[in-house]
Amino acid sequence: MNAAIGELLTPFLPPDEVAASFEIMGLDSQLVADGTYFVVEHDGTLAGCGGWSRRATLFGGDHSAGRDAALLDPARDAARVRAMYTHPDHVRKGVGRLILDACEAAAAGEGFTRCEMAATLAGEPLYRACGYREIERFSASTSRGVEVPLVRMGKALPGANPQ
Repeated sequence: MNAAIGELLTPFLPPDEVAASFEIMGLDSQLVADGTYFVVEHDGTLAGCGGWSRRATLFGGDHSAGRDAALLDPARDAARVRAMYTHPDHVRKGVGRLILDACEAAAAGEGFTRCEMAATLAGEPLYRACGYREIERFSASTSRGVEVPLVRMGKALPGANPQ
């Protein structure tokens, strides 16, 4: 996660915003506890990770303010794609797409018909290529007053099974 944040955001953000990104991003261990977090390994090393959530929090790690563990209603709410990171040594190899496909299939299997996420500017091209569309651009504020730009994106899930 640290390598992905520190290296992959650099072409998109100035150094102060890259540094501030560590405050608003990271692993949400609730995803692990819920069994909705995936890891991809290549030759025994971590190539990427990411997950989805049936909870209200849109983005942020365990250390981030404003998290909400309330359960979403699949009939009304969009599942959340969360904490997607590809190690810089494994970008452009299909790792992110593989994880995203697994997230979408699992969410659809639980009756969700849509997914949403807060994408970084570095992740936005992948998500667009995977059919996500911009809902809104916004910034997340950090404790140091630095604003980190994000893009709320969404997608309808084909083949969702409403329960």
